Amino acid sequence: MATYTVHEPPLREDESATDPERFVFVRDGFYIWAFVLTPLWMLRHRLWLVLLGYVLLTVAINVALALAGAAMAVAFAVGALVSLLVGFEAASLRRWTLRRRGWANVGVVVGDDVETAERRFFEAWVKSESPHAMLPARPPPAAVNVPGMQRPPAGSGVIGLFPTPGAPR
Repeated sequence: MATYTVHEPPLREDESATDPERFVFVRDGFYIWAFVLTPLWMLRHRLWLVLLGYVLLTVAINVALALAGAAMAVAFAVGALVSLLVGFEAASLRRWTLRRRGWANVGVVVGDDVETAERRFFEAWVKSESPHAMLPARPPPAAVNVPGMQRPPAGSGVIGLFPTPGAPR
């Protein structure tokens, strides 16, 4: 199952609520097309600053390799490694671009594919807007006392339900 982050676009001037059709689901994981066709993938997703950074980085690397007298195989391998890095970080690059454009990250959802993730997200979203979702949650159950365990005295520097320091076991 894949994990998706859900991004809500900023409101348009004529909108009072965001149209659910405009939400974007970004899958975590490796993007094969970002690895194989890096600049075209960036253009497809309108990642202009990312593309500019990629071009500047590859030009700088190629100039440095040319000045160092590296073989073409080395330049190809370095280019492939940069593309591999883009393939692994493609989701982060998309999320960064969306955040920079004012989109809000409104949740994380898991699904076999994007359609399943969309269905799960919007079902939970509709339920959270229902009047029953506004009821207060039940208080958590009281802590259970475990035999042989004592609560640490206040201010002892011990966190949780650990035995008191120096106490017999």
